Amino acid sequence: MQKRALGKTGLRVSEIAFGGVEIGIPYGIGVKSKEDMLSESEAIDLLHLAIDSGINFFDTARMYGESERIMGEAFKGCRDKVLICTKCRHFVDPDGNIPEDDALEKIIESSLEESLKTLQTDHVDVFMLHQAPMKVLENEKIADIFLKLQRSGRITATGASTYKPEETKKAIESGVWNVIQLPYNLMDQRQSEFFSKALQSGVGLVIRSVLLKGLLSDRGRGLHPALSDVEEHLKIYNELLDGKDYNLPALATKFALSNPEVSSVLVGIDRREYLEQSLVAADGKYLDNKSLQRAKDLAYPDPEFLNLPYWDRMNWLK
Repeated sequence: MQKRALGKTGLRVSEIAFGGVEIGIPYGIGVKSKEDMLSESEAIDLLHLAIDSGINFFDTARMYGESERIMGEAFKGCRDKVLICTKCRHFVDPDGNIPEDDALEKIIESSLEESLKTLQTDHVDVFMLHQAPMKVLENEKIADIFLKLQRSGRITATGASTYKPEETKKAIESGVWNVIQLPYNLMDQRQSEFFSKALQSGVGLVIRSVLLKGLLSDRGRGLHPALSDVEEHLKIYNELLDGKDYNLPALATKFALSNPEVSSVLVGIDRREYLEQSLVAADGKYLDNKSLQRAKDLAYPDPEFLNLPYWDRMNWLK
């Protein structure tokens, strides 16, 4: 497993980041309850296997149920071999309001302390805003709190998880956030317009949603009728697979890693086979310029429609 620089943080991360949400809460297509999840011992064994396979970057969050606790147990004897990214608990209320300064600092501070205790460590390598809408990114107090935590040594790098392109643009331009986690995949490539700016600014980019919650896999078949256009579009990628010895999920991973500005690709892993598939995809052999350009040409024409939370609310995902 090759390592890449995480912006100018001084950290070198594996090209595949182990996404820890699935080992903490029921998450993803077809996962409805704890009965569909790994047991704690199975999850710990999988984390150890990931380390042995060369993965050193692990992503979790306060909001991911048991994920931090399980990682804490798994990493007790090998903390020096892993880099941990965790995320602050949510603090914006349902009406979009941000707490007053003192209350805000207490929430962020206590979230980090809870994470450190649960992860059984004295620092985290990246501490992120779990969700960073414009209102949060424009709040100078939030930035000051994160920078203060960084100066304290309890976090190595600051980070923000963004969703919309304008949020990513703001996060890069602020000069506060060392790492940005953003959605990018074969279907939805809108965020790529900021890759060069991130590189120039020394910001590390971690890609999530590379498989579009599993749609860029065998799960992208037999979809709800409302998603018929999406299902038809997925078939187009067979063109890029012609003559290749890998499948669509591997193509999707290779596509993201073909961008030199990308530090790591976050993959949700809750099965040994998912880990093995990720390792095969991240083999250092990525798309040549011609294939990469063709993949960029095959983005979905209406990326705004690729709103999976909305699809979930409409019961289109089963």
